[in-house]
Amino acid sequence: MTNSSARPGRHLDVPRVAKDLVVTALIATAIFGSTIAFRTVSAAGGLGLTTRFDVAFYVIAAVVVGRLLLWIFFWSKPAGEPAVEIPAGIKSGFAHVAARLGKIFGPAMLIIALVFPFLPFTDRYLLDLSILILTYVMLGWGLNIVVGLAGLLDLGYVAFYAIGAYSYALLAQYFGFSFWMCLPLAGILAAFWGIILGFPVLRLRGDYLAIVTLAFGEIIRVVLLNWYKFTGGPDGLSGIPRPSFFGIPFNRGEDGFAEIFGLEYSSIHRIVFMYFLILALALITNFVTNRLRRLPIGRAWEALREDEIACRSLGLNTTSVKLTAFATGGMFAGFAGSFFATRQGFISPESFTFIESALILAIVVLGGMGSQVGVVIASIVMIGGFEVFREAEQYRMLIFGLAMVVIMIWRPRGLISTRIPSIFLKEKKAVSADMVSQGEGH
Repeated sequence: MTNSSARPGRHLDVPRVAKDLVVTALIATAIFGSTIAFRTVSAAGGLGLTTRFDVAFYVIAAVVVGRLLLWIFFWSKPAGEPAVEIPAGIKSGFAHVAARLGKIFGPAMLIIALVFPFLPFTDRYLLDLSILILTYVMLGWGLNIVVGLAGLLDLGYVAFYAIGAYSYALLAQYFGFSFWMCLPLAGILAAFWGIILGFPVLRLRGDYLAIVTLAFGEIIRVVLLNWYKFTGGPDGLSGIPRPSFFGIPFNRGEDGFAEIFGLEYSSIHRIVFMYFLILALALITNFVTNRLRRLPIGRAWEALREDEIACRSLGLNTTSVKLTAFATGGMFAGFAGSFFATRQGFISPESFTFIESALILAIVVLGGMGSQVGVVIASIVMIGGFEVFREAEQYRMLIFGLAMVVIMIWRPRGLISTRIPSIFLKEKKAVSADMVSQGEGH
């Protein structure tokens, strides 16, 4: 006799799986057969073409095998099989542990960031990488105001980054302003251009808003590329002055930083100062953003993100709400651009392409829109990940794209999909049965 109450086993619909694997193999062949199987190389008199069919075959086979494993272990589950429910007590326990870890994570990361330059294994390479990551953290927090809080999809955020960088470079070269004078001016100019962008897009949302902001970013890049007499065009601007420690330069001599503080001269002093400078700017961005979220303007941004029509019905001026979001986000991008210019010492339009906007937006979306901690984690993973796979330069973008697909499938709302509400009641008020009966009696 067979036990009819036995749990049904896994089974595969072989014709359906075979058809799906054939389609997968064809799509993988079309993609990787054109990108991996053929490669251009430098040759006498021009370019030559080499083939790598073996590498392309292994990649296609890996895709097909991965698809088959998904069918076997995930998609072959019978429709009538009951889902496994997690008890409510375990769910609440996980939530409590996650909340405790969230409270510890921020201060722990701050302590690590403060002592990182003084750790024994920290060298020039790690400091430069940390400065780059912190720059993108600051940019991600700035874009998080526009996209995560206000719900305005901005694909041209790199334009404000470029405005801040060129503002500092031009003001320092033509007027001799120091970094500390140009830093607030760059933020103000970027915020002003944020308002200029905000006016044409007041009635747009969704895909239409994204197209207009993308066009704005390209307009700024093309202007920088073609206005040769003012911006240097494709040659860029060089000789941008470095920041000083409140008037004390980081050079050799009696008036240098090392001599004044009784230290042995080292070029690493300036790098450490740049690290703490971008760390301070990023922390200011985080502090101001968190404070704004608790103010009426921050709650208006979130109301606009949830439902613009309901936001209008509540009497909120959506025009000013959108303009403040663009201006505030643009201001922080201007600060970051000013720092980028003084760190590099050279800027050109090639540093401010659409790829930069896409990278910053990916950091915000993958980290979790509206989540400050998520932006930090996504910046470390994405920017640090590029460096980890630098040796595999040919496959770096392939690995990067695959990782983004996996994260979007695993965590469609980002790594940190929950966030602390801006306004909440400190204690819940219970409604008793007597109060309900009194209400019904009235």
